[in-house]
Amino acid sequence: MISRDYVSQMLDYDRETGIFTWKSSPQGRIKAGSIAGSMHHPRLYIDIRINRKNYKAHRLAWLLEYGEWPSQDIDHINGDRRDNRIENLRLCTNTQNQANARLRKNNKIGLKGVHRYYNRYIAKCNGLYLGTFATKEEAHAAYVAASQSIFGEFARIV
Repeated sequence: MISRDYVSQMLDYDRETGIFTWKSSPQGRIKAGSIAGSMHHPRLYIDIRINRKNYKAHRLAWLLEYGEWPSQDIDHINGDRRDNRIENLRLCTNTQNQANARLRKNNKIGLKGVHRYYNRYIAKCNGLYLGTFATKEEAHAAYVAASQSIFGEFARIV
């Protein structure tokens, strides 16, 4: 693992904006003072390359802010993977991180936790079957209640 001291020698981190800039030129074509990191499809997390190894910017922010590598996953509270302000980052389990995920693009119903089954709607939360409902709104209401009960502050219902 890369150390906090080494990262702080290489990068400046603005905790208010979540933006990293290079203190010194890591390569000939990258200038000191330029914004560090790039995004690669499909994950859209910001990666920062140090010594030929990619690091997630949110994990580097955690290291610089708290002095240690995060012991768990890091959740972007507002769901924006590019927003690495320290106030937008929190430790979580993988399950909590998934609970805070946005609605998937391939969701045909348009409501999280709801699936169509013939002319009925099924609600599930974290693999837990919540029931079959006549309307998608009823199924979503069941998902919302279960998600808030199970995940609390990590529940994202839209």
